[in-house]
Amino acid sequence: MPELPDITVYLEALEPRIVGQILERTRIVSPFLLRTFEPAIESLHGKPVTALRRLGKRIAIQFEGDDWLVLHLMIAGRLHWKPAGAKLTGKIGLAAFDFTNGSLQLTEAGSKRRASLYLIAGEANALKQDPGGIDIFTITLDEFTSALTSGNHTLKRSLTDPHLFSGIGNAYSDEILHRARLSPIKLTQKLTGDEIERLLAATRETMQIWIDRLRTEANGEFPEGITAFRKEMAVHGRFGKPCPDCGSPVQRIRYADNETNYCARCQTDGKVLADRSLSRLLKDDWPRSIDEWSHE
Repeated sequence: MPELPDITVYLEALEPRIVGQILERTRIVSPFLLRTFEPAIESLHGKPVTALRRLGKRIAIQFEGDDWLVLHLMIAGRLHWKPAGAKLTGKIGLAAFDFTNGSLQLTEAGSKRRASLYLIAGEANALKQDPGGIDIFTITLDEFTSALTSGNHTLKRSLTDPHLFSGIGNAYSDEILHRARLSPIKLTQKLTGDEIERLLAATRETMQIWIDRLRTEANGEFPEGITAFRKEMAVHGRFGKPCPDCGSPVQRIRYADNETNYCARCQTDGKVLADRSLSRLLKDDWPRSIDEWSHE
């Protein structure tokens, strides 16, 4: 799922391309995409874009007259900039927004249609789409501490809660926790003051590093390489591969459709955390430390 760094770079690419440009027509192929029926999508035709905004992991596009398109890409949704009138891409093409200077197109890989689009009248109503998480670049340490310890949950769950923190998801939370040298299952109310301060610094550093990296990668063009799995990542999506800091194999915890990756040596004092599916199968044979794992 595109997260804060990805959405930031999308918005930076969209700003010079669509702000001030007139939307000539919309082509919505998927019946599951548009979740609202009033105002009608056709009411935007002939109107220019006036502003862009990030609402958590959502992209909000304001049109003249204070109508807003709010797009949530979910897991597999991606944006593309094509020449004006370009055809949609096969089965994965969900929609096209045709401007005078080009076509903004939405695709979604896979068979599940989770991406969503809302057309909302008025800024106040559009802002209701924001889950309300705080901006990690502008909050104080006290505000970060208060949000983090407002409940007693695992660090992984708290960092990815959109009502607590804005724009952090599965991928970058793994990278943040690795940088902070903290276990993904450590409870938030068990953290020391030093650990919380370290976590805030790691969160800001990780997000800024990836914003800068994605900007450099795009090099002024529209970003086409947005993905949750990158070879430059330290642990996310790198199960079994060596940790870049200590060389130990990256571990994982799998649950539902998600996977948490971490380095046991760097983050959990060498302890391999129980994976619900695999540890139940192995029972007493489940390795309890990274040294034992390495000997298997």
